[in-house]
Formats: sequence, structure tokens, C-alpha cells
Amino acid sequence: MSNPYILETRALTKEFKGFVAVSKVDLQVRRGSIHALIGPNGAGKTTCFNLLTKFLTPTSGQILFDGQDITNETSAHIARRGVIRSFQISSVFPHLTVLENVRVALQRTLNNSFQFWRSEKVLDQLNGQAMDLLREVDLEKYAALTAVELSYGRKRALEIATTLAMNPTLMLLDEPTQGMGLEDVDRIRQLIKKVAANRTVLMVEHNMSVVASIADTITVLQRGATLAEGSYEQVSKNPAVIEAYMGSANVELKGAH
Repeated sequence: MSNPYILETRALTKEFKGFVAVSKVDLQVRRGSIHALIGPNGAGKTTCFNLLTKFLTPTSGQILFDGQDITNETSAHIARRGVIRSFQISSVFPHLTVLENVRVALQRTLNNSFQFWRSEKVLDQLNGQAMDLLREVDLEKYAALTAVELSYGRKRALEIATTLAMNPTLMLLDEPTQGMGLEDVDRIRQLIKKVAANRTVLMVEHNMSVVASIADTITVLQRGATLAEGSYEQVSKNPAVIEAYMGSANVELKGAH
């Protein structure tokens, strides 16, 4: 394709009663890459995500997906285009099995989504696809467990499987490693790298070691505006970025190699 960018924003801005949460952000997400959105607390990262997925309406600016202006489309239309988002808080069905969670997400492939009254036999046709997705996120052996029985890290892996079930062209991951121990962080880091092999991933992430090890491009936001952009090597040495993080976060930036 001639356009190397799957997602672009042009002067994207969001104001709340005079407070500018996102200010004239120009974002270019390259196809097939992992692009990280980072910044101190209150930098506008989640607001930016909410604008991209139309949970919020921009005050001004443009959003383009695959070269088409999607600024005025609904969140449902954007999801149908293949822009699929996961959230900071795990959003699986706790009392369904791991397999059933993925099967629910796959129901949209049967034309009429989420028909919970469908017979078990009809839904069983999705089991093969569901198991393939569980294999992709290393949860195959947990298929019969209820989601509530999974560790926190494996719940996030299940959420990624349900996101993959929606057949995303662009996956938006909001704080995928938040609240995890080191072992789970490493599992999710490897998983994101694996599922990004033939997809594009845009992620908001606080963990600098994750960002340093898997992100191709990093956009740093501060007070809603773009502070810096480039590889981890470039942004971690940028004096403005170091100043923005300060203190312990500054140490974390330096020590993320």
C-alpha cells in the first residue's frame, strides 16, 4: 500500500470546559509496528485513546484510518473497521470458562453478534477457532477453567485473546501490564511482541522496560501535547523527556535498558 501509516491524527484536540486535555497532537502509526504512547500522569494518553476509539468526540482535528477520515464515525463503526481496544481493567466474563469468553467474542463472525440464546451446538462450531486463539496466547491448557480462576496476568492474556477474536487490524492496548508482577509482565511483553508479528499495535504503557524492549516508535505526551517522538534510544536521551519524568521516573527511563 502506498500509505505507510495505518493511523494518523492531525492537530487532534480535546477541551473540557476550558481545560485542554489533548492539544494539537499529530500521530503517525506505521503499519506492522508497535507504537507506544507514554508520558507522566495527566499527560493525556488515555484521553487520546478515548478520542481514537470515539469514546470521546474531538473538539477539533482529524483522525484518519487507512487514509480515510473517521473523525465523525461512531465507536461501533470504528470497531467494524478493525480498530479494537483493550482496557486498563481486565474486562473478561469472570464466571464463563476461558474457552467461552473467546467464543463470545467470536460470535460476531456468525453475522448476528452476541445471541446468547443460540444452541450450544451452533456455538460449538466456534470451538476450533477459539482454541487456536487460546494457543496463540498460551492459554490452551486453561480452556476449561472459569476466568475468575486465572492469575491476573493470564486474565490479561485472555483479554488479548478476546481482542484478537475481533480480528483487529489495529490493536489498542491500554496499560496492558498495569498492576502485574515481574513474571506476568514478561509473559505479556512476549505475548504482545508475538501477536504484533502480523498486526499493528498502539499501546499506552507506564512500564519503561516493556516500552524499551518492544516498541518501534515512542510518542511522549506532556500536558496533552507531543513532547518528543522516536525510538527508545532517542527519546530516553531527550533532555525535555528526562525533565518531564524527573525523580524516580527519570531513573526508570535511564535504567530501562
